[in-house]
Amino acid sequence: MGMTMSQKILAYKAGMDSVKPGDLIQAKLDMVLANDITAPVAINEFEKADFADVFHKDKIALVLDHFTPNKDIKAAEQCKQVREFADKHDITHFYEGGNVGVEHALLPEKGLVAPGNLVIGADSHTCTYGAVNAFSTGIGSTDMAVGMATGMGWFKVPAAIRFNLTGKLSKNVSGKDLILYIIGKIGVDGALYRSMEFTGEGVHSLTMDDRFTIANMAIEAGAKNGIFEPDDIMKAYVEEHAAVEYQYFYPDADAEYEQTIDIDLSKLAPQVAFPHLPENTKTIAEAEAMNIKIDQVVIGSCTNGRISDLEIAANILKGKKVKRGVRVMVLPATPKIYMEAMMAGYLQTFMDAGCVIGPPSCGPCLGGHLGILAKGERCVSTTNRNFVGRMGHTESEVYLASPAVAAASAVAGIICGPDSL
Repeated sequence: MGMTMSQKILAYKAGMDSVKPGDLIQAKLDMVLANDITAPVAINEFEKADFADVFHKDKIALVLDHFTPNKDIKAAEQCKQVREFADKHDITHFYEGGNVGVEHALLPEKGLVAPGNLVIGADSHTCTYGAVNAFSTGIGSTDMAVGMATGMGWFKVPAAIRFNLTGKLSKNVSGKDLILYIIGKIGVDGALYRSMEFTGEGVHSLTMDDRFTIANMAIEAGAKNGIFEPDDIMKAYVEEHAAVEYQYFYPDADAEYEQTIDIDLSKLAPQVAFPHLPENTKTIAEAEAMNIKIDQVVIGSCTNGRISDLEIAANILKGKKVKRGVRVMVLPATPKIYMEAMMAGYLQTFMDAGCVIGPPSCGPCLGGHLGILAKGERCVSTTNRNFVGRMGHTESEVYLASPAVAAASAVAGIICGPDSL
């Protein structure tokens, strides 16, 4: 029986000729990741188990991105604990302050994750790195502690769903719209503990930023991971960024999938996920017909805080003003992206329009800080989750959308697409 991309990577890292869905394996890790929320729990478990040292100081990344700059005393204490652990064990990839970025944008940018890598992270959106043909998945903080100490992890080999992409995305339609469409189609548990594997000639029309967005939200369909088949666009990105060893993995011709879903990208329209689940998707036309007034817009996060996202939003906002009564937060995902946006004039465009520019941070995405919602308020956000109370009060509402829809909605004061401005 042939293997999928994910199964091949797991077999290789486990030192096995082949694996099949349901197998329990132990495999070598290439990167272990945590942030300022999850790392302290892992560190406590690490020390409770009396581990003497980490398995490899270059293969652990600690990124203080969630509640930073420190929003309160508890956040400051958590960051201090992680900082002291990083110093004690001489962790190479420790990021905070002016060096910190949203972890799932920062690691690919620095080339710390690459094709064929096996990556675990104590954050559910670690699945982002499948955009570069890595097997990456979120784990708990206890597993993180063991991974930091031993460099090994236990995995149950997932079955797979193949997404066969054809055609090209239309104007103002992006990777965010594709993944929202998929989640709306299969549901938040439609790929439960499955590998979402993206193949087909349509992949070649997707930018790397599109792919990062799509892989990032695989977990929102319940998937173990999301992964893209290599092509020339991916290879060009990897050659420019990779700072670690890598190897490309392709699916076997006779790989077995539980299901194959065919999607013609040219037929997709902008999507909006309504509260309180990412599966509650509607087309932009359906959303516009409801005339939904909004109070806040967030453009950023590990899902849509990259330079192309900011470019899209800035082009829509240029020469316009944010609707009176609407607050707009823009958070570039990394310092490099922040500088690129500044040099390109995007930050001035945002400020001229009436937006607030925040530091590279997860900020409001998880209701952390920098944009908490009050009771009854509605927000259009380029982030990845819209659960009850996700961004503040339990009676607030979050609508997930692309940077194009978010920027247009900021101008209109209601949910709408750029073609309606």
